[in-house]
Amino acid sequence: MNKKALQKISSGLYIISSTKDGKPNAQIANTVMQVAAEPVILTVSINKQNLTHDFIKSSRKFSVSILAEETPLEFIANFGFKSGRDIDKFEKIQYKMTADNLPVILENTVGFLTVDVEDFFDAYTHTIFKGRLVNAEIFNDNIPLTYKFYHEIKKGKSPKTAPVYFKEDEFENNEFTGKYKCGVCGYVYDPEKGDGTNPPMNFENLPEDWICPVCGAAKSKFRKME
Repeated sequence: MNKKALQKISSGLYIISSTKDGKPNAQIANTVMQVAAEPVILTVSINKQNLTHDFIKSSRKFSVSILAEETPLEFIANFGFKSGRDIDKFEKIQYKMTADNLPVILENTVGFLTVDVEDFFDAYTHTIFKGRLVNAEIFNDNIPLTYKFYHEIKKGKSPKTAPVYFKEDEFENNEFTGKYKCGVCGYVYDPEKGDGTNPPMNFENLPEDWICPVCGAAKSKFRKME
C-alpha cells in the first residue's frame, strides 16, 4: 500500500480558531469540508491533543480563516508547529473578533467562515466536529492555499498531530548527503534547492542566525542526513 496516494486528495489549508474563557487559540488544519448545502453544514477534524480541540468542545463553535497561496511559511509555523499552551499565537497577528465572539485572521487570508457546532464524533486520535454555517465573508480575490501547493511547492511539512502526518521513512528509503533535517518540525534543507529566500548553497554556508523556514527553529536544531 502506497500511503503517499493520500497526499493526492485535494484540500485547502486553514486556520481553525475558537475561544475559551475569553482567550482565543488557533491551529492549522486541512480537514475542513462542506457536507450539506441546505442548510450549509461543515465539518473539521481536530487532534484530541491540541488546545484548539478543547476550546471548540467548550465553546461549541469555531471559525475558519482561509489562507492565501502567498502565505509565508513562518506565518503557518506560528499556528501549526507551536502550542497555545506555551505562547500567545495571536501576538503581533492582525485579527478581529466576530459578532459571535470568534477570532478571524485578517492577514494572509482570503476570507473566513464561522460555524456553530451541532454534534461531534470520535475518530480515534481526532474528533470530527459538525456544525452549521453562521457567517461568511470574502476579503479579496487572492488564490486560496491548497495542501498540495503547501507540500509540493512551499515544501512545507505536517505536524505530528495532523491527520495527514506520515513518517518520512514511509515515503523514502534514501537520505542524501548534504541535506539537513530540522529536529523540531522535520523540514529538510536541500542545498540544491535552497530555502526559497537564500540562493541554493551548502547548509554550512548559511548565516548563523538562519532559522527554519517552517517552524523558526535555530540552525543548531538541524542534523545532517547521512
